[in-house]
Formats: sequence, C-alpha cells, structure tokens
Amino acid sequence: MTAATAVATAELLTVPEVMARLKVGRSKVYDLIRSRRLVSIKIDGARRIPAAAVRDFVLGQIEEAA
Repeated sequence: MTAATAVATAELLTVPEVMARLKVGRSKVYDLIRSRRLVSIKIDGARRIPAAAVRDFVLGQIEEAA
C-alpha cells in the first residue's frame, strides 16, 4: 500500500460509520445518497462515503438552519 492509498482509504467511511457520525439509520444514509445530498462511491461493490462529503453535508445543514 502506498502512502497515497493509505491516506485516501483513511478518508473513506463505511455506511455504518456514517450512520454513527450522523446518528441516523441505514435507510436515511441511503436516502441521502439516492437524493445526491451525500456523495458516495463504490469500490468492488462496497459503498464508501468520503469523510469530506459528510462534513460538507453537515455544514450545509447548519447553513440551512441559520
């Protein structure tokens, strides 16, 4: 594993990790992905969400609430 691969992998979250960070259920995470409010990618069939996408989503929610 190269350093670039290690960094990139560390920044990708699983659906359960996103569930824990946002304190929502699996269905809600997939709803956010389907509605394109949360960016995700698939790696060999496994869904991964960039940590930056979760941060952007939360910041967007805060801005909407303000």
